[in-house]
Amino acid sequence: MKHQQALVLEHKGAGGGYRILTLEVPGIAAKARPGQFVHMRIPNLDGAVLRRPFSIYRAGGGKLTILYKSVGRGTHAMKAIEKNDKVSLLGPLGNGFSLRHTKEVPVLVAGGYGVAPLVFLASRLRRKGLVFIGGATARDILCVADFKALGWEVRIATEDGSMGIKGLVTKPLDEWLASGCGAEGIVFYACGPDGLMKAVAERAQHYVCKAWLSLDKHMGCGVGACLACVQKIKRGGVVSLVRVCREGPVFEAAEIEWN
Repeated sequence: MKHQQALVLEHKGAGGGYRILTLEVPGIAAKARPGQFVHMRIPNLDGAVLRRPFSIYRAGGGKLTILYKSVGRGTHAMKAIEKNDKVSLLGPLGNGFSLRHTKEVPVLVAGGYGVAPLVFLASRLRRKGLVFIGGATARDILCVADFKALGWEVRIATEDGSMGIKGLVTKPLDEWLASGCGAEGIVFYACGPDGLMKAVAERAQHYVCKAWLSLDKHMGCGVGACLACVQKIKRGGVVSLVRVCREGPVFEAAEIEWN
């Protein structure tokens, strides 16, 4: 896969250490599907050989947007990227969320910047549903306005109680599930830390419904060559290792071997 040069249209802070980078890259934007990602070469990152993977937050009209948090050397260096700069991208990569229309109510569950691919997903799903967003503090609750503008109902939880219900995001989720509101059938879509992904998988099993999970794994090449992001899954009774960057990052929860 050849890299494409993307023109930086806007790069701004989103609060809490999060930032939004909007790029003009028609070739990738036109093909992108919710749940896929791009691999970026960070400009002026001395000694760095590997690219960095980023979920696609928005795509359309020749533009592609990513939402990220400055958490390490690579993302910290990205702060220097300015309007009209050019960055090298590979993408869109991986397999995204299923967009097959179903009668079930879609329930999106996000932790931190795991909301990014779910905003893109919410914009493409035909049926509106609920979004449960969790974070450590109010500063980690992102994209609420995006979901509401798309017509989705939003429930929030923070571990310190600074926004929404105090506790993990599974708390308001469990309260909603226990109320019987999803009696007509639900389907989960989730992205966030492994603990959250496993919790959603457990609830999908309990309520006998499907759950599509976007796994967050450290990636090297992003194209399946380095085998740095393998995940154990079980299909047809056979356990195997698959590459999250190629066969994922989205998997059906029932396939994942958590141990």
